[in-house]
Amino acid sequence: MKVKLTFTEPLLGTLAGNKEVASEFILAKNPKGMAGDEENSLPTEERLEKSSTIFPRDEKGNVFLWDYQLKGFFKEACEAMIRSESMTKEELKKFGLTLYLYKKTIDQLVFVMPRKIILKLARNSVITVCERPLRGQTMKGERISLARSEEMPVGTTIEFEVKCLNEKLYPFIEQWLTYGALKGTGQWRNSGKGRFDWKKIK
Repeated sequence: MKVKLTFTEPLLGTLAGNKEVASEFILAKNPKGMAGDEENSLPTEERLEKSSTIFPRDEKGNVFLWDYQLKGFFKEACEAMIRSESMTKEELKKFGLTLYLYKKTIDQLVFVMPRKIILKLARNSVITVCERPLRGQTMKGERISLARSEEMPVGTTIEFEVKCLNEKLYPFIEQWLTYGALKGTGQWRNSGKGRFDWKKIK
């Protein structure tokens, strides 16, 4: 199943711009640390800022998403589908998509390719920066900080392939992709950032 996404709202980068922060985060998730291609995808020091989130770059300077970022979106969309109760627990259990099984099912049976999914800018558009305040409750009261992210403009597209070891999961994947028009992906998606339309391609 080959898919093209067109972003209808700006997409924000999710990778920590500071190499130490990025590697510490990945190390917390994966004791083996960053893979070589993950570490090499970080921008050079001149483009790093501690409070920024960015997009990785390949050796040619192309901006891209990692395959696992889309699998992460599928998991979030699948959880929303489960909680919507549009299907009963018994129906979902047949596909391994209950609240306790869906992550394992997606990890083991759903694959996104290629590993690096190039983000293609719309004509005459450029990468910009989105800055916004973040509010948080702490022991000392409300604190406000500034978040800064690279931003891909409306009209940016990506193309990738989804393969399922269980063909009965394809209708669910289509449903999850449709959810992207509502929720979006990437940083600050609760505000509507990263929303997209999708279509199958040959």
